[in-house]
Amino acid sequence: MAASHIEVIVRQGADDAQRPPLLFVHGAGHGAWAWDEHFLGFFAAHGFDAYALSLRGHGESAGREQLSKASIADYASDVHDVAAGLPDVPVVVGHSLGARVVMKYLETHAAPAAALLAPLPRFGLLLSAARAARDHPGLAIRALLAGKPGRLLGARRLARQLNFSPELDEELVIEYASRQGPESTRAMAQLTYVRPDRARIRARGVPLLVIGASGDYFVRPAAIRRVAASYGAEVKIVPGVAHCMILDARWRDVAGALLEWLEQVPALSRDGDGHSA
Repeated sequence: MAASHIEVIVRQGADDAQRPPLLFVHGAGHGAWAWDEHFLGFFAAHGFDAYALSLRGHGESAGREQLSKASIADYASDVHDVAAGLPDVPVVVGHSLGARVVMKYLETHAAPAAALLAPLPRFGLLLSAARAARDHPGLAIRALLAGKPGRLLGARRLARQLNFSPELDEELVIEYASRQGPESTRAMAQLTYVRPDRARIRARGVPLLVIGASGDYFVRPAAIRRVAASYGAEVKIVPGVAHCMILDARWRDVAGALLEWLEQVPALSRDGDGHSA
């Protein structure tokens, strides 16, 4: 898909730090708007040019009519198309399904650094589906029989339990749940049977951070640590947040953890003149 058909939201950095741009990749059923709610402004205020794309069929991007056929490789191609048009090679950051897309992108692309937020484990939603079937059998059965496992991520009546912490205002829970859109059936299925090439990703030597949430219904901290270990990545578990950590009440703790790590990556540090080292 041509980059001109992909929605990109841009927030320019507050200073001329000469740092690589940040490119944010959203999770299932979301769009660039989810990053623009908090993260883009936060990182722009800290000197990064921050970009968020809506993958094909999401947000204002083209391809909604073909969404069910979109693959994780197609999404990675969208990331490539946007990244290729940026002034410099970007740091890539993905959340949930977007983290798997970032992994696919890193199989064939270099990056100054990358971060995976609430990445689903190698077997995708299998364990989560089993947990949901135990806790909410009616919802799980309808979602799986319909061939739309993404409904387990976007169930509006269970939005708080599945995606948000008790601290988030109810009005925001309702708003964010209402903005949850459809997701590719193909891409969701591929979370289970198409696994990232860990050897190729590790061979690239990209500094990698994995961030988990203590209250994540879908990806427990133990699973987050296993994902990080498999890539030789650093890991941070943020307390008091749930799966949808970029929109949750304590989103700033997540953004702060990412910023702190980025400040420590040698390729992103600034010398005394305010330029990248």
